[in-house]
Amino acid sequence: MLDPSRDVDGIGDLLVVDGRIEAAGGTLQGPDGCEMQDASGLVVAPGLVDLHVHFREPGGEHKETIATGARAAAAGGFTTVWTMPNTDPPIDDPAAVGFVRAEGERAGGARVMPIGAASVGLSGERMTEVGEMVAAGAVAVSDDGHPIWNAGLLRRLLEYTQTFGIPVLQHSEVRELAGFGVMNEGKVSTALGLRGQPNAAEAAMVARDIQLAELTGGHLHVCHVSARQTVEQLRLARERGLRVTSEVTPHHLALTETAVRGYRTEAKMNPPLRTEEDREAVRRALVDGVIDVIATDHAPHHYEEKEREFDDAPFGIVGLETALGLAMCELVEPGHLSLAGLVDRMSCSPARIMGIDAGTLRPGSPADIVLFDPGERWTVEPEAFLSRSRNTPFRGRELTGRVHVTLVGGVERYRRRAPDEAA
Repeated sequence: MLDPSRDVDGIGDLLVVDGRIEAAGGTLQGPDGCEMQDASGLVVAPGLVDLHVHFREPGGEHKETIATGARAAAAGGFTTVWTMPNTDPPIDDPAAVGFVRAEGERAGGARVMPIGAASVGLSGERMTEVGEMVAAGAVAVSDDGHPIWNAGLLRRLLEYTQTFGIPVLQHSEVRELAGFGVMNEGKVSTALGLRGQPNAAEAAMVARDIQLAELTGGHLHVCHVSARQTVEQLRLARERGLRVTSEVTPHHLALTETAVRGYRTEAKMNPPLRTEEDREAVRRALVDGVIDVIATDHAPHHYEEKEREFDDAPFGIVGLETALGLAMCELVEPGHLSLAGLVDRMSCSPARIMGIDAGTLRPGSPADIVLFDPGERWTVEPEAFLSRSRNTPFRGRELTGRVHVTLVGGVERYRRRAPDEAA
């Protein structure tokens, strides 16, 4: 049993009653007739929590539905996911928030918690009815996919969201600097003849937003950090004790801009893959606690969309079913993080910084649990994904660490089948 929220790392039993953890640790005796599950050889940990996923429903069901996304999340060991509002139409009113909640409950996968749009129509101009969306079940606001470019609007959001105790999640990008860039700006983009986005497009927006977080006292969460200059800004915010949190994706920990060579659209994402120096900087920041959590930015696309010319192909990759394995390979195996440290960054810390009742095996908490083999090696085969989309640059890569069982509220939502086992 591994539970960084309680500093527990040892052999023990878990007793689950009515969807909650009744007792944890030692040798436990369950009631007569209770269901037993043997976890020998597996790590039993709090279910993973992902603060940043894109399920394309409504409007993009050919890429992902709420149901397929929730099941893919469970297959990746995630028991709670926060869904971004940049659908078509966007999740910018209480009815849309309620739809996502209801569909998530019916999905039979991870818990689906909707993020409401920060601005009407994701236009960045007029604030949504935040209070009504929170009443309908929204857990945060964001215009992700679009930056909240209007500083006055972001100030009002950071002030107003304090009433409801929710964060503002920001896609940090100065559009005038990013322009129409399709990858990182540098030697590789020049060699490929592709328009680039400089690090400053991200870091300048983060610097502005940190000033607004300090002004208002609101909770700013910086999405998908990719640039070393952004890390410097986040370090200053932490030193000043501001309510600024942040995330990094597995793909920004694993890849650099060189993955784009050959005009590989499966490596096209926003923010773009950057240099080795940037990759090392965000990794160190995660290890040091300057960056708080790992989030997937799961962004499914249909294969025909990704088969376009590089300039025209959409940004994004799927990530829910490879996140744990990539993090094990990039962080735990090289010795940058302990296994407990990784579970903290993927479960305990996201739950803690966002005030979610998750990320722990403490008695009384929801029985959201993942069982995984940290030493099992497996090869990424996108055709086996439960996600509806296959857009990943990690096809054929061997990973370490595989989910075997995921429980949400004590109910089994995923169990890995052996290759020769009937479906």
